[in-house]
Amino acid sequence: MPDFQKLDSSIPVAPLAVIVMDSAKELGTLVNDHLVNFRHNFHNLETNDPAFQGYSRDNYMVRYSNPRFGSGESKAQMLESLRGKDVFILTDVMNHSMTYKMYGYDNYYSPDDHYQDLKRVIAAINGKARRINVIMPFLYEGRQHNKNNRESLDAAVMFAELYKMGIDNFITFDAHDPRISNAAPISGFDNFMASPQFMKALISNIPDLTVDKEHLTVISPDEGALDRAVTFANVLGVDTGMFYKRRDFSKVVNGSNPIVAHEYLGSSIEGKDVIIIDDMISSGGSMIDTARQLKLKKAKRVFICTTFGLFTNGMESFDEAYKNGIFDAVITTNLIYQNPEFMERPYYIVSDMSKFLATIIDFMNHDSTLSSVITPIEKLHKILEKYNSRSAKTEDLFD
Repeated sequence: MPDFQKLDSSIPVAPLAVIVMDSAKELGTLVNDHLVNFRHNFHNLETNDPAFQGYSRDNYMVRYSNPRFGSGESKAQMLESLRGKDVFILTDVMNHSMTYKMYGYDNYYSPDDHYQDLKRVIAAINGKARRINVIMPFLYEGRQHNKNNRESLDAAVMFAELYKMGIDNFITFDAHDPRISNAAPISGFDNFMASPQFMKALISNIPDLTVDKEHLTVISPDEGALDRAVTFANVLGVDTGMFYKRRDFSKVVNGSNPIVAHEYLGSSIEGKDVIIIDDMISSGGSMIDTARQLKLKKAKRVFICTTFGLFTNGMESFDEAYKNGIFDAVITTNLIYQNPEFMERPYYIVSDMSKFLATIIDFMNHDSTLSSVITPIEKLHKILEKYNSRSAKTEDLFD
């Protein structure tokens, strides 16, 4: 638990308001509940101080409307005043479950539709809110982060556009390439990792896991995810390895060059548990192939950790791979829409990020350093020591 006493000596930037876009309702409700709990039970503030009027409330979520015309056009309408408020807008551009009517037909929301709705909300409150902060866990168009000849650079265009519209801070998670912040280099940009929450999910759901160098290794499925794997390995205090993807650059299949083979670089994993970590799973073919290669190298168990489980081709290939013993569990976060059908799988574990996200909002509202939000590696190592020695109950380790 972060040290909330650090906030008691600082004044909030402005009264807090949270706009939860329809795309992020489930996550936003959990975040709001944590904020209410924090400010009722963990803050020790002078309630009659004018600077803290309206500080402790039973709900921080703002009522708004996002109606659409029959032509598919839309608008944003705020149903309460946000003048002078410190506004946090939470959106999930990957929620593919929502529909709208257009010429009588049902159309599913695309990331483009969610992004346009976000801009409509910003346009509706700009000039009135004290500060506008955008929380976009999955970075819109984040996979299109490199510009080649005759290509658009969509992520950078999005980032620059939002700052031109007047936002003050942008918060995202596990960005595919955080260097897109260079599109607005003097702007506020925070990119958080899910590593501690993955650790919590693993030790809470895998009771016989031993977290040390002799029993566990963290693997990067490709060279692009190596930094992420090294960070997670440092959190766990274990070794790391990686796979190199050999691709056929003479072909393009589904927008990318097909993978010819996976080449492993690292020490022996025979008899060890292995964690594969990456920012996202799209179709999942590459991840399953990596897990298969690890089992061929006699890995004991394979756990797949991914911040964003998109599963664009469904879960059938994962069901088959699990049945064949290729992997043992998939751990993903609730930062994007979770298909209820997927969560029924026995191998599917959801790492709840709502409390961490609420803490970020709470500290940012006070303009307090966010280093206080991130659990230090030394503390995480002490937690793991207690876990490995079984000297404390798992549910008590993260108090």
